Amino acid sequence: MISLHRLPLLAAVAFASAPVLAQDQAAAPKQPAPAETTCAPEHAAMGHCTLPAEQAAPAQAQPGSQAASACTPEHAAMGHCTAPRPSPATKSEPAGPTQPACSPEHAAMGHCTPAATMGAEGTDLAAGSGTAPPVPTDYAADAIYGPSAMASGRHHLSLHHGGQNFFMAILNIAEVKVKNGRDAYEWGGEAWYGGDINRLVVKTEGEGEFGAGVESAEVQALYSRAIGPYFDLQAGVRYDFEPDPSRVYATIGFEGLAPGFFDVEGALFLSDRGELMGRLEGYYDQRITQQLILQPRAELNFAAQNSEDIGVGAGLTDAEIGVRLRYDIAREFAPYIGVQYERAFDGTRDFLRAEGEATGGWNFLGGIRFWF
Repeated sequence: MISLHRLPLLAAVAFASAPVLAQDQAAAPKQPAPAETTCAPEHAAMGHCTLPAEQAAPAQAQPGSQAASACTPEHAAMGHCTAPRPSPATKSEPAGPTQPACSPEHAAMGHCTPAATMGAEGTDLAAGSGTAPPVPTDYAADAIYGPSAMASGRHHLSLHHGGQNFFMAILNIAEVKVKNGRDAYEWGGEAWYGGDINRLVVKTEGEGEFGAGVESAEVQALYSRAIGPYFDLQAGVRYDFEPDPSRVYATIGFEGLAPGFFDVEGALFLSDRGELMGRLEGYYDQRITQQLILQPRAELNFAAQNSEDIGVGAGLTDAEIGVRLRYDIAREFAPYIGVQYERAFDGTRDFLRAEGEATGGWNFLGGIRFWF
């Protein structure tokens, strides 16, 4: 038990030692706050915090340290940090398993670039960078039967599928016209040689009266070129033997099968005297039976000017419309009968009247149609 007479002495000692203790505590270094150590290098690169000086200096001095290696290729590609440069020893070393760190997803977003593929081929190549295989030029059958034998076979195959040239001649009209006054006759047909695309075509038509000679006769030599599945474009020359004086025409026209299976053809004719004329005709074969066929037929002729020396007036010169009923004794030969109405118009009609000839009327027809 402390006696009362010692209390003043103890109080004096405690008062004297207080400044010394305060100096010792002030001289002691302050410990860094725990919160400051949580600033990772990635966050510091993004400006979210500041690295302490003692941590930033080693990171700059030692590129291979843990703080520097924490900058992944993805963060470096986004500009969040700077990836350390590899040392010369690292460059000379072969790429290890850590090289393909750039995943396809990050590469597609432009965050990184995948390592170059060395020696890749086939399905290992990146999409779109492969080389297409060469187009095969050989025939498999050539290895078994020989190229010469198969070349002959392919040639014969093409002949049966449009590669062969054919010849055909057909006389669509060869008939007698029974009418008021003098009976008459008429013909019309064509012949061609060639294939499905290119042909040489010769056409002819004309008419006359028995006992009076031929009134009109023409022949056309044309080059025909298929311009579609159903139509041909034709061009060439036409020569008129009658009426006199004869004429030569440059010809361009078409021939084909219109929708509904109507056979149609048309042409423009430009003569050596500058006369322009045109023609349009068509017909349709309506089968009543396999051998009995009804054929409506029409023809229109035009002229751009008057040609008095051959009796042709400007405008619609003449028209014919009729129907023929034929019986196919064979596909190549068929007799027929029919009726037809014909009429001249405008200036042509005036020329006929001036010469005392009929300008039109009904005709009864009888004839044959054949081809070979």
